[in-house]
Amino acid sequence: MKELGKDVRVLVIGAGAMGSGIAQIAARAGHTVYLYDGRAEAIVSGRAAIDKDLRFLVGKGRLAEAEAAATLARVLPVTTLGEARDAGLAIEAIVEDMEVKRQLFRELEALLGEQAIFASNTSSLSITAMAAGLARPGRLAGLHFFNPAPRMALVEVISGLSTERAVAECLHATARAWGKTPVHAASTPGFIVNRVARPYYAEALRVLAEHEAEPATLDAILREGCGFAMGPFELIDMIGHDVNFAVTKSVFEAYFCDRRYAPSQFQQELVAAGRLGRKTGRGIYEYGEMAVKAQPQDEPAQAGEARITMVGDLGAAAPLLARLEAAGIEVRRESGVPGRRGWMQIGSARVALTDGRTATRRAVEETCPNLVLFDLCLDYSTSTRIALTRADQCGQGALRVVAGTFQKAGFKVSVIDDVAGLIALRTVAMLANEAADAVLQGVATARDVDTAMRYGTNYPKGGPLAWADQLRATFIVEVLANLRDHYGEERYRVSPLLRRKAYNGEPMYD
Repeated sequence: MKELGKDVRVLVIGAGAMGSGIAQIAARAGHTVYLYDGRAEAIVSGRAAIDKDLRFLVGKGRLAEAEAAATLARVLPVTTLGEARDAGLAIEAIVEDMEVKRQLFRELEALLGEQAIFASNTSSLSITAMAAGLARPGRLAGLHFFNPAPRMALVEVISGLSTERAVAECLHATARAWGKTPVHAASTPGFIVNRVARPYYAEALRVLAEHEAEPATLDAILREGCGFAMGPFELIDMIGHDVNFAVTKSVFEAYFCDRRYAPSQFQQELVAAGRLGRKTGRGIYEYGEMAVKAQPQDEPAQAGEARITMVGDLGAAAPLLARLEAAGIEVRRESGVPGRRGWMQIGSARVALTDGRTATRRAVEETCPNLVLFDLCLDYSTSTRIALTRADQCGQGALRVVAGTFQKAGFKVSVIDDVAGLIALRTVAMLANEAADAVLQGVATARDVDTAMRYGTNYPKGGPLAWADQLRATFIVEVLANLRDHYGEERYRVSPLLRRKAYNGEPMYD
């Protein structure tokens, strides 16, 4: 089905930040847009916000003055829904209350023509439930924009059980015509982004609750070591702990209290204390003119080795060797034991990529007391920071030599306590696992999941399922199994789809 023509009028209900943003997008695409809100002052302020943003774009040279004026002229304030009875598309962006939304759509169905399409900008509520009771439930779908709507590329097009395929396809094509990057999703708790992103916050909050490292250090490892745009604590402080906690709790309850989505007790305490993040001046970090910006822990400069030995194959970390050699470190290679992951000998320490076990446990199992583990980098050739940890049996001197060797290769080194899977690998593994389950359960295709995570959360290097292919499903499965064994929790159970890919050796998507 083709996109809606520019002659189709669009009704946007709700003139707040999201509603006015959606109205701006549709008007810029050439549609006449009716902007409605139950509060007359909200309509005025919503249209003023559109005008302000258009003027900003003109000032930046991104929009012609005439186009800005024409766009604003296409946004028509209406004080009653009856004034918009000729609209062919109605998009609601009102309060996240199921009954309020259902009542609105019943009213719209009685008012608009039989071919009108209804869309909800809900971020979490069931489209199936929202459409129940309508005479034409197939005309309703989700159209989830991300904030700020004029800037964020992603739009989730959500189909409930009754949504007509043609309606979903029309909204998908329309969103693309409006300059967005749309993906299809089934109406399940959290849809794609709000579901798959849960481990990014959850794993960091768990490691913090275990007092393994300071927040600024964990943020820096994921930001500078893996290429995430923001660390998890920076991001939660920006979103607001009340909002983030509410979404996590909503997904947890919607999945019948599946422990994989369990909220953090520590975050619950932050919300109870009113430490909600930037908007209250304090969350994980402190804000305001007098606040001192928290700094990550950097290992002081150490003397490293000029020569190291590589035993076997480093697997996912193999590109690290080229970086070490480019820094002038001589790498001597020896064959390893078939079927076992390789490691480096740096000074007196055996150094290996974490596999989800603690260094202390692994040192015992591999009969190697001087064991140092390093964390995952999604791109070892460009990452600027790496995390190290040592087994309790390993001496500090051996650790310092390893740190110095990585510093020679241009890494900032953060030494954290001996936590299973460190921080980057366990986070990436859990994101890939959640993404695989979303595909398995028919929420979205593999490509749409990765597209959603790239454009909805600005994730690096392809997205969670692309990471699974890069690291290999067999390794992700091994990491998750080790985490599950360590914690004894269902939280780390392996997605059946990920396990199947590990067995058959096929990529997550072609």
